[in-house]
Amino acid sequence: MIPALLLFTISFLMFSLSMNLVYRALRDPTTSRVLDRLGESQPQFAEKIQGVAWLDRAFLQAGLGRPSERLGLWLSLWAVAIVLAGLLGGWWFFLAFVVLPPVLLKVFVSWRYHRRVRRMVEQLPLLLDHSVRSLKAGRTLTDAVLHAIEASSDPLKSSIGRVSRSVQMGVSLPEAVQDFAELYERDEFRMFALGLKVNHRYGGNASELLENLIVLIRERDQGARRLRAMTGETRMTALVLGMLPVFVVGFFMATNPNYMIKMWQDGGGQHMLLTALAMQIIGSVALWRMVRSV
Repeated sequence: MIPALLLFTISFLMFSLSMNLVYRALRDPTTSRVLDRLGESQPQFAEKIQGVAWLDRAFLQAGLGRPSERLGLWLSLWAVAIVLAGLLGGWWFFLAFVVLPPVLLKVFVSWRYHRRVRRMVEQLPLLLDHSVRSLKAGRTLTDAVLHAIEASSDPLKSSIGRVSRSVQMGVSLPEAVQDFAELYERDEFRMFALGLKVNHRYGGNASELLENLIVLIRERDQGARRLRAMTGETRMTALVLGMLPVFVVGFFMATNPNYMIKMWQDGGGQHMLLTALAMQIIGSVALWRMVRSV
């Protein structure tokens, strides 16, 4: 019975995937795909995000490409994994495969995004300094910024390269940088875009503007480093308090696994473990919010 049900499930998922591919091929011909790729560099602001575009935005921020192109395949594989887990492992494995993959994916994408953006902010003063030197050598502001983008290194070069593509397609430099700043949602990028917009509208000494922006970004970075150093003890305390119950459970499972197994097999013990798990999750979220507010 189970092999037949499993075969039917896999066949149904494959049929659904094939129909989805046929529908997308009919709905999205080659010309439309080419136009979509050409429009990727045009300014797209946050309020225009609809459908699964938020997923593409999150992956693009993390430097992982666009998952929507293979979304049907990944969802089908996830569904097959859920069905196999439910048939072979029971309800707990079924729930684990339903909940854990999205949570782990969200954590990984968020971690990758914050690490990438932090590195980009560290590289931004170098890009601005290169722009200042190009301006003093006689280049225009647009040429200086584009030349600095070409001379920068990854991950900033690959990320801010959308500015160069937008300018080449006719978008003004302030609008292109504003689009870049709205994508990565950092104050340093927004200040850069605002400075270019003010200079473009009212004029002024662009090199002096960029030099002041370099000083401001470096002072903000120094202040953030001092704050992290001052709150290091608080963050370490929260980490210890959050991980201590997990380590205790792991110690019991390594030294006396029968204790936890018998406790799970008992009705009262099962309720205690589930309550402890819920309290652990709530406490970890509360500690995380408290540390983020410091």
